[in-house]
Amino acid sequence: MPGASTIRLVVVDDHPLFVRGLELLLPITSEGRAEVVASTGDAAAAAALVSRCHPDLALVDLHMPAPGGIRAVAAIRRTTPGVRVVAMSGSADPAPALEALRAGAEGFLPKTSEPEELLPPLLAILDGWAVLPAGLLRAMLRPTHATSVDLDGEERRLLRAIAGGRTTVDIAEELHVSERTVKRMTAALLRRLRVSTRAEAAAVAGHTGLLGD
Repeated sequence: MPGASTIRLVVVDDHPLFVRGLELLLPITSEGRAEVVASTGDAAAAAALVSRCHPDLALVDLHMPAPGGIRAVAAIRRTTPGVRVVAMSGSADPAPALEALRAGAEGFLPKTSEPEELLPPLLAILDGWAVLPAGLLRAMLRPTHATSVDLDGEERRLLRAIAGGRTTVDIAEELHVSERTVKRMTAALLRRLRVSTRAEAAAVAGHTGLLGD
């Protein structure tokens, strides 16, 4: 849990003005609870930088020169699995965001987000939740084909809550179980869907129609 401590971020982005804006505005808009400790515009150097700095979060722009942001996401997850990765993009195309989630990103935020809007989703990601903008989530939840995974009603409720970014406490209250039970149920659901993160579960559910009525 991050508590009141400062969230340390590494930014991987080849747009200096965007990076500088985050460096200046994040500490102000978060009242000192978030700061950029390092940055690079070289996707190939991202994993090494994150490994050296050991931040809480890495923000990675998906649209960077080769090897690109998605490979940077995968490299960071491979070399420093304890660091959570947030993909960012200025494009409305959901395809790169989905690829980033498959590569190991725990969330996606549009680069049009205002600095003062960033702290709540960053805190949620640190708490273990997937964070996706509503437009991307709707695109991902568009059914495309049937699935062989047959979920019962409680599992579907859990999956909807996960896809909606609900907290463990909220889900426990909704399902009338303990927080520990929610964590156990979530782990079992991820195994059933053959994914490793909540973000991947939401993506798989959307593309297979698991959230349909």
